[in-house]
Formats: sequence, C-alpha cells, structure tokens
Amino acid sequence: MNTGLRITAFAAALAATFGTAYGAGRALDPVVAESAAPSHDKHAEATPEPEGGDGHADHEPERAVAGGLQVSEGGYTLDLRTRRVEAGRQADLRFTVEDGDGRPVTSYQREHDKELHLVVASRDLVTYRHLHPVRAADGTWSVPVELPRAGGYRVFADFTPAGKGAENLTLGADLAVSGPFEPERLPAPRATARTDGYEVELTGGLRPGAAGELTLNVSRGGRPVTDLQPYLGAYGHLVALRSGDLAYLHVHPSGEPGDGRTRPGPGVSFEATAPSAGAYRLFLDFKHRGVVRTVAFTVHAGAAPSDADGHDGGGHAEETPGGHGH
Repeated sequence: MNTGLRITAFAAALAATFGTAYGAGRALDPVVAESAAPSHDKHAEATPEPEGGDGHADHEPERAVAGGLQVSEGGYTLDLRTRRVEAGRQADLRFTVEDGDGRPVTSYQREHDKELHLVVASRDLVTYRHLHPVRAADGTWSVPVELPRAGGYRVFADFTPAGKGAENLTLGADLAVSGPFEPERLPAPRATARTDGYEVELTGGLRPGAAGELTLNVSRGGRPVTDLQPYLGAYGHLVALRSGDLAYLHVHPSGEPGDGRTRPGPGVSFEATAPSAGAYRLFLDFKHRGVVRTVAFTVHAGAAPSDADGHDGGGHAEETPGGHGH
C-alpha cells in the first residue's frame, strides 16, 4: 500500500473511532460535572458579562438593585472553596469572603439576625436553598448542603462588612452538581403556592425600574394564619432571582415585628424593584409553629411573553418543596 493510501485508511479508522465514542456518549447521557471550575483569582479575573446578556454595556442603572452577577465587587471577593458536589449526597460547602489584600473577612454587620445570608439556586430556578453557614475564627464559612438535582447552580453570599459606611453586597459564584441531568423549564406563573398544608396567595407584582409592593397572604386549612413567628427580623424573608442570569434582587420587608403596626399575618408585604422586564422567581420563607417553610412563585415584570405551550398563569397552585436549611 502506498503512502497516500495508508494515510487515507488511517484517517477513516480514526473518524470511525471518534464517531463511535460520540454516539456512545450521547446514548449514555453523561453526568454533569463541569470540567473546569471558573477561576476566582481576583487579580486576573475580568468582570463577567451576565449570562444571557446582549453584549452591550448600557446596564449601569440596574447595578443598584441587582446583585450576585459578580464574584468580586467593592473590593471584596467570594472565594468558593467547594466547586463541585454530587447530587443527592450531603457535602460541606466551604467559602471565604476576602478583602482587597486577599485576607479573609472576620468581622461583619448583623442584618436580619445574621452576619451573612447564603442562597443556593439551580440555573433553572427549580431548586432553592436558603442556608445559614457558620464562620470559623479564621474567616472560613461552612454549611452542610444536599442538592437533589444535577446541573449548574449559583451560590450567593449576601453580607455587609463591619465598618462605618460599609455597604451591603451580594457576591455570586458558580457551583457544579454532578449526576444525571435533566433540565426543567421555569414553572408557569401562579397566584398561589402550597407547601406542607399551607397555601400562600400573591398579590401585587414587579415593575421594571420602579418600586412595587408584593403581599403574600398565608393560610392553613382555609383559615388565615394570624400568628406567624418572626424569622430573620421579619414575618417573612423574600428572595427574588431573575431568570436567565440569576440577578439577585434586594427585597425589603414593609415593617417589622414589634413596631406597633405590623401584624403577624396573614399578609406579609415587601417592596422590590425589578431591574428589567422579564421573568423572575420569588422564594418566600415564613415561620409558623416553630418550623420555617418555603414557597415559590414565578412572576413577570412588564409584559409576559407568549407561551407556546399555552400556559396562562391560571390553574392549580404550585406545590413547593422545602427550600430552607440551617
């Protein structure tokens, strides 16, 4: 066989080998474990373009109300030490917040009864955890977490460093959860959500670029719940995340326990500003009879897009699995 024929035969065999491997990989639906974790070198990392963005740099106004899109901001960096966990198995999530000199921060202001609030959410906004990590003397935070589904997740650290004039920050980093992966679509908008025998009805909504009031009314067995217990300094704690890039909205409760005007249910009110039109996922934590429970809603700021599957936001209440952790 001459040289040209030998090269041709080798190329054909090589192509067949790779074709077979590709077909086997497709058939086996390989586990999701991102091959390269994102770099968190604060000296070399450029500010990331928000996922799903259009590449334009005209989004400055929304920085005041949307957080979690950057791993570094205001001279602080979130160093996520745990980059990967396995679906369905408990693991310790460890991280530090570093200052501009690369030293772990060890002093924080307490806000809503905690030095730092940690939220973990899947990219499809179906899985949600609100966790309360413990800080060691050296500034390392840790908390056990068990995530049921594989895929990409975002970890949010919401905190205010100690010191006069320090501002609240929400930093975000990516977490990979390995296992068989099946992406889910964003749940359709519903006015009510249920969990553990409780039903929560949402009134009000989000408006792009303007403050709007959201009220969530809690009932159980058809009766209004009028004895909610304080949780994180309020009768409810609300987190809002934008679908697509998971921008984190700062949501403020209207009133607080003991102020002489805020009742312990059934309604819990919040004020929030949507940085843009689009779909958002709202997660409400509330405490009753000593247990913290979570419900979730999908809402649209501005006009809702048409849904090819015919979802119109009506129908049954959404059943929400537990999303709170310690």
